[in-house]
Amino acid sequence: MAAALSARTHAGASRLHAYSAGRPATAIAVLLVGGVALGAGATQGISTARMAHLEARNDTQRAQLDNTRREAQREVNALAARLGELQAEANRLNALGERLTRIGQLGDGEFDFNKPVGVGGEGPVRDMAAGDLRGGMHKLGAQLADSGKQLSVLESLLFNRELDRSATPSRMPILNTYITSGYGGRADPFGGGRGFHKGIDFHARTGDPVLAVADGVVSYAGVRSGYGKVVEVDHGNGYVTRYAHNSRLVVQVGDLVRSGQRIAKAGSTGRSTGAHVHFEVWQDGRVLNPRKFLGEQAATKRM
Repeated sequence: MAAALSARTHAGASRLHAYSAGRPATAIAVLLVGGVALGAGATQGISTARMAHLEARNDTQRAQLDNTRREAQREVNALAARLGELQAEANRLNALGERLTRIGQLGDGEFDFNKPVGVGGEGPVRDMAAGDLRGGMHKLGAQLADSGKQLSVLESLLFNRELDRSATPSRMPILNTYITSGYGGRADPFGGGRGFHKGIDFHARTGDPVLAVADGVVSYAGVRSGYGKVVEVDHGNGYVTRYAHNSRLVVQVGDLVRSGQRIAKAGSTGRSTGAHVHFEVWQDGRVLNPRKFLGEQAATKRM
């Protein structure tokens, strides 16, 4: 069969040769047409291959771009989360600063945490790299953390100072009054002669509210010889205050009282010549002159 096919091919070639020999122009035309066809087919094949290559490269670039966008978005999300943390820390520090301003009794407007801080600078400026931004935010976070620790320590110190101040006698035991008898030696109002007055007497009307002069805990509420109905308040740091000759007591032992809180009603019980508030201050078992704790609030009655 192969021999027959070879014979037919040889015969066809012989006829084409013979035909070409008899008609040379026709043979040339056939060759030209065949060459053009072959060239066109080759060109079309090259164009198709190039297009496939370009499309493949586009797909690769598109995939790389999508990946870059995803990475950039992840970076933005991470920076946004960190920014949220820094904002929360800044808000906490602002609140702490405002509280310290109140505790420290700083002047109004001296530290306004709601106003932006004035800053300045000059150009030129340039784009900031993502790495620089991350580094700057990390440094800012560290600074805020250090500032928070320092302010927390300061808050603790100021709070303890405020507690000490609140627990130190520093106000009048009754409002709108004056001193009728001072601390120290005086003529005894009952038996005559000289006696030692352990406190200060304030003018009062029966039923006037008697006020705690500082924060503390009621350590005694009852009757004492000579004092009548008495309230004693332990303020810590060794301080105890005594309020005597009351007509009625409105607190009990163990009650927590605040500065300015009503603890009794003024009266004239015990060894007394009339309605008044007898006030004493003790520290570590020693009686003190209450006058130094009252400042300029107390005024001695002019005779």
